[in-house]
Amino acid sequence: MSAEILSKAKLKELKSLSSKKERDSRGLFLAEGHKCVVDMLEHFRLFNLICTPAWIEAHPSEAEKYYDRILTTDKRGMEIISSLNSLPDVIAVFCKPEGLTQIPKVDDKKLYLLLDEIQDPGNLGTIIRTCDWFGIYQIFASTTTVDAFNAKVVQASMGSLSRVSVEYLDLEALIDKNPEIKVIGTLLDGVSLKEVKNIDAGFLLMGNEGKGISEALKRRINVPVTIMPSNPFQHPDSLNVAIATAIALYHLRQV
Repeated sequence: MSAEILSKAKLKELKSLSSKKERDSRGLFLAEGHKCVVDMLEHFRLFNLICTPAWIEAHPSEAEKYYDRILTTDKRGMEIISSLNSLPDVIAVFCKPEGLTQIPKVDDKKLYLLLDEIQDPGNLGTIIRTCDWFGIYQIFASTTTVDAFNAKVVQASMGSLSRVSVEYLDLEALIDKNPEIKVIGTLLDGVSLKEVKNIDAGFLLMGNEGKGISEALKRRINVPVTIMPSNPFQHPDSLNVAIATAIALYHLRQV
């Protein structure tokens, strides 16, 4: 199979997708590595498939199926495009889904995750993957939260971004439009999470890695909870937000 070769101009365009501004303006994002790409192919519209000749040889059925959108390159081309330390042999260029155009009314029988200014791409990717595990398929994030289509987020989510939707909006407006929904907020001075019973629906609100939850959102919490340390006299100042999210979801999914 002889596929079209990736041009220098196209290479430059793909490199620019490391910028959120470019991803937004062009409506495209990258997914790297065979497993991540395959997991997402059925869920996002494919724009291009960038790969090495070795990938085509190793995966002839996928190569044949998407032949008209394949562009081949060498190791140097992959180095320029990729954000990974270990170079992939395939990178997909997907079209970004359209976001919400207005603040939604939500189902009061479901549990949703709210993220206030999460900054680390690895944390967000891990949170998306964790939500997928616990059956939380809708995340609402503040507009200051890291972009879910950042290449490092996509990679850390391990394909879960194809099943978990992340919408960016004004969290205060979302809560105010859904006053019947309980807001469970993770704070350092809340009640022990172990004491929280019979909550299987609502908004679970997680805050920024360094600053926690903003004051405006704190005022909207009606179920403040704390994940208590095993040793009350010797422990870190706080838990990593991705780990805290996993613990909170595990508990809420068990009650």
